[in-house]
Amino acid sequence: MKEIVNCVAYAQGRRTADVELSRVHEALKEDNQFVWIGLHEPSEAVLKQAQLEFGLHDLAIEDAHMPHQRSKIELYGNTLFVVLRTAQINAAHRIDFGETHFFVGDNFIVTVRHGSSVSYADVRTRCEKNPHLLSKGQGFALYALMDFIVDKYFPVTEELERKLDVLEDKIFKEKPDRITTEQIYMLKREILEVKRAVSPLIDICNRLMRFELASISEEMKPYFRDIYDNVVRINEVVDNTRELLNAALEANFSMLSIAQNDVSRRFAGWAAIIAVPTLITGFYGMNFKHMPESEWQFGFYAVLGLTIGSCVMIYYFFKKSKWL
Repeated sequence: MKEIVNCVAYAQGRRTADVELSRVHEALKEDNQFVWIGLHEPSEAVLKQAQLEFGLHDLAIEDAHMPHQRSKIELYGNTLFVVLRTAQINAAHRIDFGETHFFVGDNFIVTVRHGSSVSYADVRTRCEKNPHLLSKGQGFALYALMDFIVDKYFPVTEELERKLDVLEDKIFKEKPDRITTEQIYMLKREILEVKRAVSPLIDICNRLMRFELASISEEMKPYFRDIYDNVVRINEVVDNTRELLNAALEANFSMLSIAQNDVSRRFAGWAAIIAVPTLITGFYGMNFKHMPESEWQFGFYAVLGLTIGSCVMIYYFFKKSKWL
């Protein structure tokens, strides 16, 4: 996999030249031009070279080299450093998370991808097809990339809602079991990971919209407001799904408890029925010489009929009250 995916200079929204990383400093000297470079899991040497060419801060480079950062936005001098978590659904219907780090300066944007992340080649192509928008500079490139990342969360939230629907059907339409509880727990973990990735985006978009940043022009702020609206929608869906999942977990525990109570009631009902012949035969099994009806020729049949009749009557009442 190439570490340097693309390194291109743009002027007036149009591609002017492919630039070698070691010669970026020359391209940055040109007026009305910005450089867009894409890196994928770069080595320390490549990041060090990028730091020298773009004048990036040591702490930002350290973060970019080490993945598993939380989503955030920081300002180092005139360079904006943004970290976003990416997410996508894999073939096994699980969520794969990755990261993209952005360095945005007065005339450049650097993207550093880590982990599971879709290539941004299509984003670059779409931007190049709209030079009137790309002419807005590196701010528009940042918007296009962030919009692409945020849009990828909509299929993720749809998958979470689908899994929740499946679990609700299992809870209320099938026999409850402990496997369902385990599945609920695993889904809660996925939702928590999505929440951790999405929640900081609200603050990031707010800062891009409201703060004066040299690398982001004033005309770009409405574009970031559009991303903000999408992030709020995604965040609300995640919160609603989490609340419904908590309710589903409680419902599953209730259904399990009801099922256990049903089993206990059945055991109690049959125990009561069995207790009747046990009680009667216990009395007549005692070795006393004088027992009521012991000398009667129909005594055995009378006791047997009483036993069976009592058991049937108890069974009828238990069945009517739905204990059996």
